[in-house]
Amino acid sequence: MKTISTTIIAVKKGNKVTMAGDGQVTLGNQIMKASAKKVRTLANGKIVAGFAGSAADGIALLERLEGKLEKYGGNLTRAAVELAKDWRMDKYLRRLEAVLLVSDGINIYLISGNGDIIEPDLNVITIGSGGGFALAAAKMLLKHTDKNGREICEEALITASEIGIYTNNNITIFEVEGER
Repeated sequence: MKTISTTIIAVKKGNKVTMAGDGQVTLGNQIMKASAKKVRTLANGKIVAGFAGSAADGIALLERLEGKLEKYGGNLTRAAVELAKDWRMDKYLRRLEAVLLVSDGINIYLISGNGDIIEPDLNVITIGSGGGFALAAAKMLLKHTDKNGREICEEALITASEIGIYTNNNITIFEVEGER
């Protein structure tokens, strides 16, 4: 699955998850928009989610996830599993070209159309074409600084924007605190 045209990162530090994404939208070899919002909150601010890939597909998947969250009382794990099952089995959904990152402040999941639900081993995960650049920067910042999650996400996306042509430095950031 191609996941070009963006970078989304999630960092967990303490009992808070910060998720950030760049704002660039490309069509072919042209930048069509610099201020897209690919990260947003769901479930009245209790869930933060971002997407890489097709904007229409990503938004459609976020809407489906929101429905699953409502159906399962805000339980992100259950909603993610049910969305991944539908996505893999439904003929229409299988054609969607996007990948999601979602978090409730405790769990972080990458959800794909292959039925994958991946939790990061470390407290950072990325998606999109600039994801590798942002991941490397974030890992080093987590290891060698005392920066908070917001600062790490911002610095990692700036680094990705300086290297990857499908990522810009117009950053949207949301944080969600895990309820214990």
